[in-house]
Amino acid sequence: MKDHLRIFLSFAVLIIFFFVMFKRILPVKADTIYVNGRIHTMDRHNTVAEALAVRGDRIVAVGSRADLEDRVRWKRSVDLEGRAVFPGFVDAHAHLMSLGIARLTVDLVGTRSEAEVLARVRDRVEQAEPGTWIRGRGWDQNDWPGKRFPNHALLDRVAQRNPVYLTRIDGHAAWANRLALELAGITRETEDPPGGRIIRDASGEPTGVLIDDAMDLVYKVLPPPSPDEQREALQTAIAECLAYGLTGVHDMGVDLEQIALYKSFADEGKLGVRIYAAIGGAGETWNAFLTSGPLLGYGRDRLTVRAIKLYADGALGSRGAALIEPYADEPDNRGLTLTSQSALQEVVNTALQKGFQVCTHAIGDRANNIVLDVYEQGLRGNPRRDARLRVEHAQVLAPEDIPRFKTLGVIPSMQPTHCTSDMYWAEARLGPQRVRGAYAWRSLRETGVILAGGSDFPVEHPNPLYGIYAAITRQDHDRIPASAEDVRKYFQLSSAGVTDEAAFEGGWYADQKLTREEAVRMFTSWAAWAAFEEDKKGSLETGKLADFVVLSADIMDIPPQEILRTGVLMTVVGGRESFVAPAMMP
Repeated sequence: MKDHLRIFLSFAVLIIFFFVMFKRILPVKADTIYVNGRIHTMDRHNTVAEALAVRGDRIVAVGSRADLEDRVRWKRSVDLEGRAVFPGFVDAHAHLMSLGIARLTVDLVGTRSEAEVLARVRDRVEQAEPGTWIRGRGWDQNDWPGKRFPNHALLDRVAQRNPVYLTRIDGHAAWANRLALELAGITRETEDPPGGRIIRDASGEPTGVLIDDAMDLVYKVLPPPSPDEQREALQTAIAECLAYGLTGVHDMGVDLEQIALYKSFADEGKLGVRIYAAIGGAGETWNAFLTSGPLLGYGRDRLTVRAIKLYADGALGSRGAALIEPYADEPDNRGLTLTSQSALQEVVNTALQKGFQVCTHAIGDRANNIVLDVYEQGLRGNPRRDARLRVEHAQVLAPEDIPRFKTLGVIPSMQPTHCTSDMYWAEARLGPQRVRGAYAWRSLRETGVILAGGSDFPVEHPNPLYGIYAAITRQDHDRIPASAEDVRKYFQLSSAGVTDEAAFEGGWYADQKLTREEAVRMFTSWAAWAAFEEDKKGSLETGKLADFVVLSADIMDIPPQEILRTGVLMTVVGGRESFVAPAMMP
């Protein structure tokens, strides 16, 4: 009996040996081979290859040019001419439809005064029929002289017969004119809704600025985009993402209507980026998916719905972020909690039981503490070895909460450009001590956690290279701050305590910078891991999806400032060259 077993095992070993050798002898078939590149695979060894072969939507070989040209048989060859290649960038926190809608409405990003906003609104009013709603997005009072919230009277000057609704850059405040307030029934008698604030003047009259859940008072009477507008918005957003090298987005806050639109685009072969979607809170969509279960890899891995997005608080810029101690520049305000701890706990427990990931928006230190407590309690009652619960933003952390992310296995999903947008006034909000726990990337990394990287577009620009630059410099596009002198010149500092000006040498609290590898991984392999997709994407390895981007320069080697001028020459999604710049065309 033992002899028979020995003979059988010997034959088995021989068969395996010949099978392996046969496979190595047989040529690898490919549709396209990309050669003469500097291919950063972002595998665990940080391998840099010269060539990559694709068949269908998968990578079938990666390695040296000589090796691939020896063992691959291809139909088409592309000479990369020494250019840098990276895995397709993934934005781990974005709002795809909001980007498209923003491009179809009044763009207020970068406006430097109320007057500039009014000029853009006036231009749109002159093109619109009376009674048509004027929508816009992108204003930020922190960029204006005086840095105060505006009043509806300003909008009333340019829009008497059109209701106006303008969303703040962070999406957590809105500015409406009098007609919009009237249509929503908002008067001095209207009470602040739970989780929201109606900003009022000294006499108690609404000013037209609505914070967080108070925005819904007007939003519920705002006509939704038409089906044609929604399709145009999605097409616009996809095209913009591809032009910036994004092959995937984690779409935070979708509903049944958006999911149906995404599925129809996938069915038509038009869903050009891969979407990992998080349902926008408890309600109709969540209830439907609790019955059906997660949607995984729909349309050849174009759409996955297996997460829920919750809100713990508002935003720092509008003073809606929930803080443990009051705001340094508004001592009677600790921000807003948008969902009760018990309500958060109920959804988290259900999600863990049903196999859904939870992604909770938390910006202030009080909100982050609440969310970590909720996650800890949920994991205790529903032990899952790989829940990958996420905190979206994790912007301001109490020092004692930083190590809890690693202990609990929670992913901080962070947006580097939030830091470089907010840094001018963040200390005025938080004070010189508490600000040290803000945008604390290095402190989190030292605990061993991974950081998923995103932009929160359209809150920030969708270009992931801007996020990578911000992560490694903690400076704006003008290289500010570079010194203590910049702090005194450009930054709003708190009147309480003493600012550590030395911490601004070479970047805003420069000790929190990330390395280039870490910054790139935030938008590649770590973003993929944050969506349970590390076996499919995030690195360029045999068997994985052929999602990659060709850049005009190697962002691993060039001076940081040149990253901002680096262009995308080609974006490949599933083996298809979905975006090709003129420089790459034959």
